[in-house]
Amino acid sequence: MSPTVARGPSAAGPFGRTQWAGERASRASRGRNLRGLLQLLRPYRARVVAMIAALIVGTAASLAPPLLAKVAIDQGISRHDTTTLVLVVMAFLLSAVIVWAMTYLQTYLVGWVGQRALADLRIRIFTHLQSLPIGFYESRPAGVLISRMTNDVEALDSLVTDSVVTLFQSGLTLVGTVAILITLDPKLALITFFVFPLLVAGSLWFRLVSAGAFRRTRETIGAITAYLQETLSGIRVVRSFGQEPYHEARFAELNLANREANMTTVRLNGAYFPTVEMLSGLAVAAIIVYGGLQAIEGHITAGTVVAFVAALSYLFDPIQQLSQLYTTYQSGMAALEKIFQLLDVRPRLQDRPGAVELPRIAGELSFEDVSFAYARPDGRAGGADGGRAGAPEPAALALVDVNLHVPPGQTVALVGATGAGKSTMAKLVARFYDPTKGRVLVDGHDLRDVSSASLRRQMGIVPQEAFLFAGTIAENIAFGRPGADAAQIRAAAAAVGVDGFISELDQGYDTPVGERGAQLSAGQRQLVAFARALIADPRILVLDEATSNVDLQTEGRIEQGLRRLLAGRTAIVIAHRLSTIRQAGRIVVLEHGRIVEQGTHDELLAAEGRYYQLYRDWASEAAA
Repeated sequence: MSPTVARGPSAAGPFGRTQWAGERASRASRGRNLRGLLQLLRPYRARVVAMIAALIVGTAASLAPPLLAKVAIDQGISRHDTTTLVLVVMAFLLSAVIVWAMTYLQTYLVGWVGQRALADLRIRIFTHLQSLPIGFYESRPAGVLISRMTNDVEALDSLVTDSVVTLFQSGLTLVGTVAILITLDPKLALITFFVFPLLVAGSLWFRLVSAGAFRRTRETIGAITAYLQETLSGIRVVRSFGQEPYHEARFAELNLANREANMTTVRLNGAYFPTVEMLSGLAVAAIIVYGGLQAIEGHITAGTVVAFVAALSYLFDPIQQLSQLYTTYQSGMAALEKIFQLLDVRPRLQDRPGAVELPRIAGELSFEDVSFAYARPDGRAGGADGGRAGAPEPAALALVDVNLHVPPGQTVALVGATGAGKSTMAKLVARFYDPTKGRVLVDGHDLRDVSSASLRRQMGIVPQEAFLFAGTIAENIAFGRPGADAAQIRAAAAAVGVDGFISELDQGYDTPVGERGAQLSAGQRQLVAFARALIADPRILVLDEATSNVDLQTEGRIEQGLRRLLAGRTAIVIAHRLSTIRQAGRIVVLEHGRIVEQGTHDELLAAEGRYYQLYRDWASEAAA
């Protein structure tokens, strides 16, 4: 049987097609990244043009010495012409002054443009992160996002500052030097150019093998940053369980992976750059031998040989610099790719075109046939980035066909076992997610048809673990109402019963709370969070286990303040505390994402259904 010979595109087979597709995608990605980089520089194009002009003038002046040396030897020294020597010396000094002035100018302009472009990029990344939905952060480590803003932007800093200068300066120097060598002596130039194919081949090899290595270094440093952030955030848990050795070992593994990734680039650099140096040495030796013989035989002048050897440094130094630039380029482009991958994330949960700006609302809430599924780990399905009806292969539903109407001003308590769907309902009210099916309405408006900003300006949320920002107590309370004066801050604090403990502090309202409010107790942090919610004067209030971290004595102190906080407002309360549940105008019992009961406290107890069982268990725990 004769062998089958594949012809045409099919010869590559599936693997070949996949490889070519990957290369095309890689080229498209690099093109996109470069266009994005140019877009960053576009607002400063006038200064970029001035920078390039300074580079051209400075580079031209820096190329003058070899030609001036030839003139000095052939027309000055050989002929004993002191006038020519003086003119050449003056030309040397003039070129040095021009190089100094142009170098200063281009260095300043590169720094000016680069720092502003990077500052714009940081703002763009931060603004983009602020626009992404809550589900985005639930599936991505915060440390990786921090690495985009720090490590990757720092790598990009080298690309857009030093590398830009090197690229233009070395490129112009290389082109100018080639022209000078050909002008001095075409035969000598031809000998020099014989090493070019070797240099090109080496550069192509270096480019191919180093691309993946530099991308790997960005990934490993991102993993280190992510793990460090997570470990420091959970340091109390680490210490409590005595897991320091495990975390040290895990960090050592990540650090080793980063070291190995960097050592790969070190080995590549160690193989490539000395080879370029060796080829340049061979070229110089060949020129000295051949040029010297030509000068001895009188075919060329001694000044030509000296000028040629001097110009050779201008030829090989730029090649080495451009090769080293490729190292920075690969690192910077890998960082840029990571940054643009982040910026390319488009949340599906966005305001629709023409979204309604809500006026001051009464606070009426309605759930109409609402079902919701969180996204699967692979990203498919209904909800982490905003959910969408009909998404393929949805995850298990967290809410199933929920119908609920809450009139303005009513307090509704959501109760049920863990995972029943209580917090999910609260997230839908705040439009952190959109329903997979059905509608959530406020004052008759579908939340998908209103602007999120106008909704959240009229909402207050107090989560289970009150998050306080580093700053003073007053600043944290005023966070709910920027621009609030001292009297308004004190009034809000007094209304929820927090003024007492603040007044006992040495610095009062100016007391720093530390990172995440670490200087305050859990109960004190929660009280400050109540005041922060109250000062915003929300029409809809969501309390998600907001009293779970408050002891019974503290709860008794804030009970009156909590009533003030809820008065006249629509409130969704998720709580296990019996006092909070009993005060609710209506209690909704959830089980496996469905509403199984609803009514007042007395009505549900009398029905002796699911709520009766839950209440009996809670009462037993409270009495224990």
